[in-house]
Amino acid sequence: MERVSLTNDLSLSRIVYGMWRLDEDKDTSPAHIQAKIEACLAQGITTLDQADIYGGYMAEELLGAAFAAAPDLRQQVEVVTKCDIIAPVGRYATAQVKHYDTSRAHIEASVEHSLRLMRIDRIDLLLIHRPDPFMDAAETGAALDDIVASGKVGAVGVSNFKLHDWSLLQSAMRTPLCTNQIEISLTANAAFTNGDVAYLQERKIAPMAWSPLGGGSLMTGDTPAGRALDQVATAQGFDRSAVAVAWLLAHPARILPVMGTNRLDRIARFHEALQVNMDRETWFALYEAANGAEVP
Repeated sequence: MERVSLTNDLSLSRIVYGMWRLDEDKDTSPAHIQAKIEACLAQGITTLDQADIYGGYMAEELLGAAFAAAPDLRQQVEVVTKCDIIAPVGRYATAQVKHYDTSRAHIEASVEHSLRLMRIDRIDLLLIHRPDPFMDAAETGAALDDIVASGKVGAVGVSNFKLHDWSLLQSAMRTPLCTNQIEISLTANAAFTNGDVAYLQERKIAPMAWSPLGGGSLMTGDTPAGRALDQVATAQGFDRSAVAVAWLLAHPARILPVMGTNRLDRIARFHEALQVNMDRETWFALYEAANGAEVP
């Protein structure tokens, strides 16, 4: 599988396995999670996407149990995780209100929690999960620089940041931010016209795309976008999901779709998106169907 370099020392598989639903599976045993990872590895998918808040702050621990049961897995994958969201559940059950925390103390504590729960000694990529309107950029930037210098984190980036959020944080850092994980899908395609993708392209930074199947909405329903996906899928012998992901992969921004499912049969077919023929006219036909109008 194609790989995308984010830094001189870090590359990710073009398709990323998202683990935000890990705790929702009926089987959360280490063996079953290992089976999911191995299904990814069989396709060349080596990047696992986590966040401290996933599963009510439990998903990282589930992954850690799988690593403990099969230690060789850790050396075959890149681990991405995120921090800064505090919700009144799990270890933050006493919080009075959901909020963001980009203070040095919280970032450092979050890194330690993630390392311990996932039973690893290094996070390959740490993302600030949400823009913090109360952020002290100098403090946050220095904290991120220091955790990279410590060796506990290999690289840093952000998630859901607008270009002004990115610029503010980057202005206070020595370490380059290496990605922005944002919502992009056929039906949530504003990032292609509001500057989000263009800003990253200008800087030769590959975006990660969460919810590339529109939260599952692209997989069901008789909608114009769904019918357009079906047309391409039927003609080429794939399913809707492969075509929807291929639509993202075709874009020159080198988008990294983050795919999340607990079904082994679906995981095993992630690679099919790389086999779909997505030429320019097909790309625009899908774009037009999703937006309900032809381009101006």
